[in-house]
Amino acid sequence: MTEKNAENNALLEKHRIKSYVIRAGRMTTAQSNALTELAPKYLIDASAEKPLDIAAIFGREAPLVIEIGFGMGKSFVEMAKADPLRNYLGIEVHPPGVGAAMMLIEKEGLTNVKVINYDAYLVLTKCLKPQSVDILQIFFPDPWPKARHHKRRLINDSFIDVITPVLKHGAQVRMATDWQEYAEEMLECFNKAEGFTNTSENNTYIPRPEWRPLTKFELRGERLGHGVWDLVFIRD
Repeated sequence: MTEKNAENNALLEKHRIKSYVIRAGRMTTAQSNALTELAPKYLIDASAEKPLDIAAIFGREAPLVIEIGFGMGKSFVEMAKADPLRNYLGIEVHPPGVGAAMMLIEKEGLTNVKVINYDAYLVLTKCLKPQSVDILQIFFPDPWPKARHHKRRLINDSFIDVITPVLKHGAQVRMATDWQEYAEEMLECFNKAEGFTNTSENNTYIPRPEWRPLTKFELRGERLGHGVWDLVFIRD
């Protein structure tokens, strides 16, 4: 990381508004047990906020996929299972989701998936080496629909400043949302960002890609006539 990037990150950290609030959600006994029993196999400790040795973590050199906010992990683990030649590292702040994801990883017997239970901003700025990420995924981030909460949205101009240093040239940024106004905001941010190219033929959205699994939530939304907007940008 250059001195300038370090200064910018320090300034962002001082003034940033977190895009999440950790609420006291219900955790099943199985999820709680997974956090203890499966952590040695699948949970990566990022609390030291130092660069991670990704090759050592996965036991191999392979393209790296980072997913921010994987929820309960079903689609994240499904993608990793279908894509064994890449390493998948998921970041989620909510413990029940981390426990649920590790249970799925264990059930499928996957070796190319690890998870981090930590603030994604700190992982991106402290724990990932420059130009180390091949694919960055953010699917259905919290839209914070109330106007006074828009400042909490994850994807904005500052977010692009944070992710750019860790992306390889040619890396993909994959996004999806079911909130149209947020989709338009994402599109505007990335279309004007220097160093990114929209993969859409008309500089807007792409059809739902086959590699992104449908969730129960999304299927229910489709039945109700709700839209979903997919975006993929390439780091030049």
